[in-house]
Amino acid sequence: MAVRKAGRVIASVAAVALLGVAVTACDSDDSDDGKGASRKVTESRGSEGRLESDSPSADGGAASEGASAEGASPSASPEDVPEAKVPPVSAERLAKVPATVKGGVITVGKPSAEHTVKVYEDPRCPFCKKFEEGGAQALVAPLSAGDVKVEYTIASFLDKNLGGSGSVNAANALRAAVESDKFPQFHAALFTNQPEESEDAFTPAFLLKIADKVGLRDAAFKKAVTNGTYESWVRTAMEAFGKDGITGTPTVVVDGKKAPAESLYSEGDFRKVLKDAGIS
Repeated sequence: MAVRKAGRVIASVAAVALLGVAVTACDSDDSDDGKGASRKVTESRGSEGRLESDSPSADGGAASEGASAEGASPSASPEDVPEAKVPPVSAERLAKVPATVKGGVITVGKPSAEHTVKVYEDPRCPFCKKFEEGGAQALVAPLSAGDVKVEYTIASFLDKNLGGSGSVNAANALRAAVESDKFPQFHAALFTNQPEESEDAFTPAFLLKIADKVGLRDAAFKKAVTNGTYESWVRTAMEAFGKDGITGTPTVVVDGKKAPAESLYSEGDFRKVLKDAGIS
C-alpha cells in the first residue's frame, strides 16, 4: 500500500480498515533514508492503524489531544474489566535494570552502556506486541548484563486514528511505572495484555489489573493512572516521536542504524541484528 506524505502530515490507513479490506503489505518506505518507518502492515482483523493522521504540535501533540486519561474513556464497572495475564518470565530478569526519564524518552539500562537501541512504539499497535514477544526478547540478556541501554519513545497516534484514549492511558501508566521502579515488568505485562487494536480497552481500571500482575500496587501509581498525572509527558513523548522523523511503529534503531522491519518479529532474526552491531 502506498502511503502519501505531505510535509509532516501522514496519511492514516485506518480508512482501509473501515472498508473491511484486509491489508497485506510491507513497509512502504524501504529506502532506509532515516525518514521511513519500520512499519509492517498486514491483516489485523480489519483494523489497521500504523500511521499518524496529523503531525504532533507543541500545544498538544499526543494522539488524543483534549482527551484525558481519566475522563476520555467511560469508567467500566468491575465486571466489565477483563482479567489480565501474567507477562513472560523474561520480564523478571529485568527487575533490577534501572529505568530513567529524560524529556519524552524512557531509558532502560545503564546510562553508560556501550550500545543504544531506540524503540518507537504505540501501546495499541499489534506489531509492537509482535516485536515485544519476538525480536525484543533478544534484548533481555544484554540488558541484564549492562551491555546495552534501550530508549523507548512511546507514541499515542493510534488514538487519533482509531478513536478513544487507550494509547494515552497506557503511555501515562508506563511513565508512572518508572516512578515505582517497575517499568520493565509493567511494559512487558502491558503488551502481553494488549487488546485488539480497534478496541479502546486500555482503561485505567484494566491498566491497574495489568499492574497487579507484576506487583505494582502502590498508591502513587494508582493515583497517577486514575488521574492521568503524566498526560503532559505523553504529549512530550509524542513530540519526540515526531521530531525524530518517525512515521510508524514499531521502529527500532540499533546504534544509529534502523533495523530491517523483517527482523523485528523473530528473536533469532533480531539477535543477528544485535550481533552484527557488536551486541551479544
